Order: sequence, then C-alpha cells, then structure tokens
Amino acid sequence: MVKPNAIVVTSINPPNRALRMLARGAQTHGMRFFVIGDTKSPADFQLEGCEFVGVEQQIASGSQYAAMCPLRHYARKNIGYLLAARAGAAVILDTDDDNLPRHGFWSPRLRRSTAALCSASGWINIYRYFSEVLLWPRGLPLEAIKSPLAEFETLSVASFDCPIQQGLADGDPDVDAIYRLLLPLPQRFRQDRRVALAPQTWCPFNSQNTAWFRDAFPLLYLPAYCSFRMTDIWRSFVAQRIGWENGWSLLFHEATVWQERNEHNLMLDFADEVPGYLHNTRIADTLQSLTLQPGISSVGSNLRTCYEALVSLGVIGANELPLLDAWLGECAEFPTT
Repeated sequence: MVKPNAIVVTSINPPNRALRMLARGAQTHGMRFFVIGDTKSPADFQLEGCEFVGVEQQIASGSQYAAMCPLRHYARKNIGYLLAARAGAAVILDTDDDNLPRHGFWSPRLRRSTAALCSASGWINIYRYFSEVLLWPRGLPLEAIKSPLAEFETLSVASFDCPIQQGLADGDPDVDAIYRLLLPLPQRFRQDRRVALAPQTWCPFNSQNTAWFRDAFPLLYLPAYCSFRMTDIWRSFVAQRIGWENGWSLLFHEATVWQERNEHNLMLDFADEVPGYLHNTRIADTLQSLTLQPGISSVGSNLRTCYEALVSLGVIGANELPLLDAWLGECAEFPTT
C-alpha cells in the first residue's frame, strides 16, 4: 500500500537546525523521516520525529546492499531510499542536513506539472532562467555556462509528466567550488518560474532538494566507486537518459529550501569536481548513444546498461556493478502501487 511522502537524509552530525525543522515538519505532515548514519555519526543520536538508522542497524537489517556499500561514503544514503521505498512512500524527498525547509517544501507534490518547456539540444544552464546573476549548477561543463539560451517568454507552456523534480536552494545553492572561490554568496532565485527539460536537453541536478515519484525510485541509485562530488551529478545524467525512454520531463522549480552549508574545504571540493569538468560531456555523449528500452519494467535493466557503459568509460570503478546488482535486487522487492 502506498503511503505519504518520506524524507531521506544522511548525516554525521548531531541534530542541528535543519534536521530539527525537517523532523517537526515530517510529524506535522505525517511523513516518515529517515536519517542514515555512518561511522562518524553520534552514537547517541536522538531526534523526535525521525528514524535514525546507524551502521550496525543497517547491516543487521539483512540488506545485501547495506553489507556491501563502502563505509564513510555518501552512497550509504541509498539505504535510506530502500527503507523509504519498502515503507510504501509515494514520493521520496531527497535532501541534506544543511537545507532548511520552507513552507513550499511541504506542499503536495504532483507528478504532472505545468511548466515552460526547454527543448534546446545539448547542455543548458538552467540557473539562467531563475537568476540574472552569473551562476551555474555543479556539474555543468564549464564551456556551457554562457551558452545561448532561448528567452523564457518564448518557451511553450504545457503540462508534463515529471516523476523527478529538482527544487532549487536559496542562500548557498548547489554551485561548484570554482564559483565559491571566485563569486559572491548568498544568492536567491526567482520564485515565479518552472521549467521542464525535453529529451536531448542536458542539465545536472543534485540531491539537495529533489522529489522522486515511485516509477523513478530505482534511479535514485548513488554510485559509490566514483568521485564523491560527482556521485549525485552522474546519477542525474543516468536518470535523465533513462527518463527520455519513458517520455518523462525533468522539472526544475522554485527554491523551497534555504541552505546553510556545512563546512567544506573548497580546494578539496575542487579536486573532487575535476573528473566532472574533464568527463561530463563524454559521459553525456556515451549515455545518449546507448540503445535503451522503453517502459517502467525496463528501468532496472536500463540502469545496469548505463553503469556498464560508465565502467567501460573508466569514470566509475568495476566494483560498482556488484553493488548495483544488490540495489536492483532489493528494488525488485518494492511494494507495488
């Protein structure tokens, strides 16, 4: 039986302002809230309104994926997605422990959304539709930051099937280390636009503020054997490519969180983002060249085809495939709608 939305976060921090706000909101709106711990998480983590799942509990659950996934890695968030899906969530709200939810975060999520359609072929800088400031999302090839973009007023508006919906984040949005080293923050995005991407249109999306509907749950998979700062970005490329086979549009909408970013070493972030600067265009070209199958029943096999290609490309380690197989095995056990 499908139940209300679930929130998934991974954290090594004690309960902070963002986690407390998420927990209170989850209680108010009748949502499950899973916080996935790692080896650095507080052993005494306690927060009313959330279900904290430490490493020992993850492994004791009997999940093959949990036993295989590397420790001290953001990909352990996948365990939370599996728990939320098994609990029957209709929508998984994917966010982080430094994003403060606004009122709009708790609004009902509708899979069909009215939006302006961007049908440009190739890469686009989606942030240019939401801000006049020079700003770009993490993972966008640097050469695409200033690429020509159709005026928003010229885009056609219609209703689209959007089982993956990326909400923006005000404050310290998801920009790369180059931006943070050179350009000003905080920033705010305009609130009056929604943009859907057509097939063949590429733009990275992240794990800060994203809603995933059940048909897209298998595509939540975060790869573990790759650059840490690229795991959610490369996931987004795979998800977009597979979505095209099903007539899905990727939706970008107004900011519904404010990010107060956890402390980061920007030079380490930069080093971890270099594989993206070097390879993101090759990855997109490789994924676009694949022959995939339409239909919800083919999502899992398409997922493996995509990751086999990325392993062959040399951007993801071969150890990813057994881990992916464990994920797909557990996805097959999700309750039906």
